[in-house]
Amino acid sequence: MMGWKDLYHNKWARMGFWSLLYLLWVIWLGNYWWLLGLVVIFDNHITKKVKWLFWKQERKEGVKPNALLDWLDAIIFAVVFVTFINMFFFQAFKIPSSSMESSLFTGDHLFVSKLTFGPKTPQTPLTIPFTHNNIFGKESYSTLIQNKSRRLKGFREVRKGDYVVFNFPNGDSVLTKAPADDYYALCRTAGKDYAVSLYGPVKVRPTDKKDHYVKRCVAVHGDTLMIADGQVYVNAVAQEIWPGVQTTYIVKTSGSRINQKTLEKIGLNISELWFSPDLPGYPAMPLTAAMLEEVKTVSNVVSVEPNIDMYPPDYPDSYKLIFPFTEDFRWTRDNFGPIWIPEKGATVELTLHNLPLYERIIRDYEGNDLQVKDGRIYINGEEAASYTFAQNYYFMMGDNRHNSLDSRYWGFVPEDHIVGRPAVVWLSTDASKRFPKNIRWKRFLKFV
Repeated sequence: MMGWKDLYHNKWARMGFWSLLYLLWVIWLGNYWWLLGLVVIFDNHITKKVKWLFWKQERKEGVKPNALLDWLDAIIFAVVFVTFINMFFFQAFKIPSSSMESSLFTGDHLFVSKLTFGPKTPQTPLTIPFTHNNIFGKESYSTLIQNKSRRLKGFREVRKGDYVVFNFPNGDSVLTKAPADDYYALCRTAGKDYAVSLYGPVKVRPTDKKDHYVKRCVAVHGDTLMIADGQVYVNAVAQEIWPGVQTTYIVKTSGSRINQKTLEKIGLNISELWFSPDLPGYPAMPLTAAMLEEVKTVSNVVSVEPNIDMYPPDYPDSYKLIFPFTEDFRWTRDNFGPIWIPEKGATVELTLHNLPLYERIIRDYEGNDLQVKDGRIYINGEEAASYTFAQNYYFMMGDNRHNSLDSRYWGFVPEDHIVGRPAVVWLSTDASKRFPKNIRWKRFLKFV
């Protein structure tokens, strides 16, 4: 009877195994030109007419191995294997800011699952391995080849409450000297000419090379969202306040600072706090619901009041920063909406009043020519009184609600911008501390 070891060493069985895996991948990919790869598998296992691994050294008895070729073989295998895994299954990602505190921490290193929502086929395939869009201050990709990207089948769609990694919608235009800043926000507040002269020139990036953001999805396509005094409502129902969600409070003390060890024990990020002797206290202390109850029990705390922005906002935003960037809506970060989240196939009536909500979708995300002439709206040269959406959209917010640049500041996230779902924190470091205290051991291999 043939055992598993003998079966694997049978060239026909081995070819059948790899052919089956490859065929399943091609079916998932949905591009049947790749079936030609079965010829390579057949030749590599059976006919052996072509030396596909041309750099690999054939071991002959009595001949000393070439260490350089062995290293080359290992490097090529690693590059191909890791690139394949990054493209279709998992990708490494680091939390760059505190917008998701106290759920995901600054310095968290994540593996992001692309299988959950389905991976996208590469739009910009000419990219230096193990890079996203930058290396040594230069672009790490070439736009010589641009493909139409498709989303492959995943386990499920994005749901309310999911952590989501996505391409930053406003990241299609980037100022060379300030690549992390929102180009459009700078143009609205400082003026385009000034922004470009100070931080330019402007670089244009394809969708899959926009910077990665991570937020929580609070509303999906077809939902109506409203924020009233900081409370999120979806379809007129108050949304669950997840344990990591925090907002800022005015914490007045009897005159002295709260002991730093007490603050760290509560779980506060010390780098986000500042003490005002004039208050006296902390004008903007970010607290979750659990932290709030603990702070109220601190001996030198006199009062705790929520920071709620009414219109006109006193801190720190103006209508030029709050989506959709027109004073007519009178929205703030804490009092926002109601706003309907666009859905594929749905048609909305277009007016000059609601056009700011949808103009970036129509023009940039769905590739139409949009113009307004003499008080009339024209799409692709024809007067339009309505618009039918070509894809689904989502509304994302950071859990650190008063320190997060999210959909309240730049609008909807298109479905084709979704990258994946954070699956596990494999390492977490605190930049404010020295090794080994900078390692957050409790977050090691933490599933999210």
